Amino acid sequence: MAKQSIFGRISTLMKANINALLDSAEDPQKMLDQLVRDYTNSIADAESAIAETIGNLRLLERDHQEDVQAAAEWGNKALAASRKADELRRTGNTADADKFDNLAKIALQRQISEENEAKAIAPTIATQNEVVDKLKEGLNGMKQKLEQLRSKRSELLARAKTAEAQNKVHDAVKSIDVLDPTSELGRFEDKVRRQEALAAGKQELAASSLDAQFNALEDVGELTEVEARLAALKIGAPTQAAIEN
Repeated sequence: MAKQSIFGRISTLMKANINALLDSAEDPQKMLDQLVRDYTNSIADAESAIAETIGNLRLLERDHQEDVQAAAEWGNKALAASRKADELRRTGNTADADKFDNLAKIALQRQISEENEAKAIAPTIATQNEVVDKLKEGLNGMKQKLEQLRSKRSELLARAKTAEAQNKVHDAVKSIDVLDPTSELGRFEDKVRRQEALAAGKQELAASSLDAQFNALEDVGELTEVEARLAALKIGAPTQAAIEN
């Protein structure tokens, strides 16, 4: 009954569609981990059950071989007893000849019994050989499925790590976006702009003071006098400095 249960589990796991199971799972990684554990445990149970089945099969085969050998031996004994009976009967010793014929009959009965036992066990041996072959085939299939599961699990973990790394890079780039006013570069740029504005304000304030305005008037007066002297030179008129001298 236990062997049949193991055989049923092997058949069920062999027919399992791994891709479909993963597609329908809420957490594929947990599903893969569980499947790996299930297959590993089932493989261990199957190996134990198959080993026991093979052991029992070999015992049956040994018993069958012993029955065949015993039948052959009883046949030889029957033949030897029959020949001895014939030899004694030729010499006229019918009493001893009958005894050896009876021994031959007993040997033949034992031969028939051993042959029947060997014949009865033969179908069981054939059936058990088929079961063992199917169990071995199923076990190999489960081992292949297990390797497929482990490969899928490694692939999934690698993809998860890659996605995690990409997300980290994306977050890092986003955190230094110069257009983000909350980033360090944004705050530094804002600070520089305020300093530039402060400097411009100080310059404008200095330019609007009274001293600056009077200085500007003096500069205008000097320029006007220079223009006047230049015009006088051109017409040959004496400059103000020449008249005073």
